[in-house]
Amino acid sequence: MLIEHRGHRPTVPASAYVSPTATLCGAVVLGEGARVLHGAVLTAEDGEVRVGADVVVMENALVRGRARHPAVIGDAVLVGPHAHVNGATIEDEVFVATGASVFPGAVAGAGSELRINSVLQVNSVLPPGTTVPIGWIAVGNPARLFSPDRHDELWEVQQTLDFPGTVYGVPRGTPLRDIMARQSSFYGAHKDDRVVEG
Repeated sequence: MLIEHRGHRPTVPASAYVSPTATLCGAVVLGEGARVLHGAVLTAEDGEVRVGADVVVMENALVRGRARHPAVIGDAVLVGPHAHVNGATIEDEVFVATGASVFPGAVAGAGSELRINSVLQVNSVLPPGTTVPIGWIAVGNPARLFSPDRHDELWEVQQTLDFPGTVYGVPRGTPLRDIMARQSSFYGAHKDDRVVEG
């Protein structure tokens, strides 16, 4: 389904394929030969989603772009099932496996791999050719790799990257009620969306 959002419509070249159960919303631009499979959602909230050539976005993946953090996916990239790419840059020939998460301001360097359920944290830069093991977390610039059992060490690096400021535009410690009031208002813009192709 193609949806106009905030006055912008998705752009899909004739060589691309969008499953009838996938959703492209707003300023989403697909490259030549791109494939968006069943249940995937590419949504440009108040920014852009740009997808390169020969990219496959698999079932139930989410790619979200924002004004300060567009989602930019290079050429020959796989975004696996249930993966989450939010306001990040994925350079050419990157493998984003099932359930991997890439947060706003992050960059996955060319030829890198984010394996099953791995995380590339907010404002982190994964050098080209780096592999993040299954379930591990990459954080920092350049990104350091942490196994899930090293939370205290991870937090020392992660807390300096300003997750609440980057993702929500608020300082750390802002009450969740305030954050959610802002989020509710922001996403309320979808009330004016219009389906342009079912």
